[in-house]
Amino acid sequence: MKVSHFSLRMFASLLVVTLGLCYCRQDSNQTFLGIPQLIGPSEAVLGRIAVFKCVVPNHPKNESVLLQLFNKDKDKWLGEYTSLSGEAGTFTLFIRLYHEGRLECLARAQSNPHIGPTVSRTHYLRVVEGVKEAHIVPSGPVEFFQGQSLELLCEITAGNNVSYKWLQNGQLISPSPSLHLSDNRLFISRTTSENTGYYTCMASNYFNHRVFSNSTSPDIEITVKDVVSAPDISFTVLKEDSYNYSAVVTCESASGTLPVTFSLYNRTELVANVTSDNRRAIFKLPLVLDQYSGEIQCNADNGAQAAHSQWLPLEVVSVGGPVTMYYDSDIGENFAVIGLRLYCKAAKGSHPRYQWFLNKTLLRDRGSFYYVVDQLPEQSILLLSVGRSSAGTYRCQVSDSFDNATAMSSRKRYLDKEVLNRLPVLVVAVVFGCFTTLILLVSVCCCVGVVYNRGLEMERMAVAYEDELDLCEYGEDAGVVRSARGGEFDQTSEASADEWPQIAEQKKTLEDETFEAL
Repeated sequence: MKVSHFSLRMFASLLVVTLGLCYCRQDSNQTFLGIPQLIGPSEAVLGRIAVFKCVVPNHPKNESVLLQLFNKDKDKWLGEYTSLSGEAGTFTLFIRLYHEGRLECLARAQSNPHIGPTVSRTHYLRVVEGVKEAHIVPSGPVEFFQGQSLELLCEITAGNNVSYKWLQNGQLISPSPSLHLSDNRLFISRTTSENTGYYTCMASNYFNHRVFSNSTSPDIEITVKDVVSAPDISFTVLKEDSYNYSAVVTCESASGTLPVTFSLYNRTELVANVTSDNRRAIFKLPLVLDQYSGEIQCNADNGAQAAHSQWLPLEVVSVGGPVTMYYDSDIGENFAVIGLRLYCKAAKGSHPRYQWFLNKTLLRDRGSFYYVVDQLPEQSILLLSVGRSSAGTYRCQVSDSFDNATAMSSRKRYLDKEVLNRLPVLVVAVVFGCFTTLILLVSVCCCVGVVYNRGLEMERMAVAYEDELDLCEYGEDAGVVRSARGGEFDQTSEASADEWPQIAEQKKTLEDETFEAL
């Protein structure tokens, strides 16, 4: 008898549904144990005994419960205990490093499959191992130049849960923008000479909030060398005899780890070199006065990149005149001079020496009322406080620093408080001259005004005379003319009352001449 494929598929589906209904009915009858409680220390020392207990609340009657202890982080079984009547499961552990982590207790009914298992909350156990043999491991050389990085590691042969401290020359190191501390690592991104010293690391761990063990590493010496700075170059002149001179060249760097090798070059070749233990070197070269001998340069090297000075012309110009001395003043209350600045300068000279004299006394450096400031080679300044002590005759003397035979002096000048505060003759003369000129200008203006007024009067008189002549020519009636123009004469001649007799006489003469003509 053949069975169709459709019938077989229907039977299989019915079987699966039946088994599923049975399983669901079984699960609906399943119960669970109470959540177990895991009790024990949170810290333990390696190699010592630690006891943990696991308790299941609402222990089922007449049912044994299997309690198992696990390390969840390590996925490691640590022990088990069978509780028959609800007693706590006890786990005695001989502490090893793998015990550290999150511990859990699993409770499972042994004989009743309808009771589901439960798991306790996580209990973290920290295992403490004593620290041993701390030592520092550098990541590179222990001697190098500034600007490079430094990395040190503090390593131990035993120990866990360790904290680290770093010391430099016995002083605790704190983090900074360029210095970073992370676990057992010290890192300096850009070193300077201040990072030179002896470094120590201290490794320690704690148990019950107290130091359990520690280890201090041996010192390691770190040397950060300074790169040599660009040297300054200068020279002085040494007179060997009347005809021979030498240039004493000095090369000096302000900073840089010793020793430093200095090399002197001209434009074409190496002249000389020397190794110095004080960042300074001196070279001696032949020299001809008032003649250009080229340029020289100094190089400094202490193992890093070489540093170079500026090029310096090797030329000496002898002191020549004239020597000029002038001053300006500081004004105090009531416009009185309280201080002076005297300047001294030679017309030429590349290596001058300036000397100031008060009367015949040489003024050196600083005194009770003066202070000498040399701004070589340009000039020298003498600062004075005006008072009784500073009164006297001053002069400045200039010579070549290598030869006193070339000394030249400025003109002498007498200075004291009364002279300085007295008005100069030139100022008085200018003020008096200006006043006199002003008076003369006013006088001239007055004279010109008088002469100009008199000229106007004469011009008016001439105009009046011409008018009378016009009357004679045209034969006009004298009375009518006088009455018509009498007002004009009154208006134009009011300011000339003293001249009326003369005018009256002239009028009479004109009338007589007119009558005779008729």
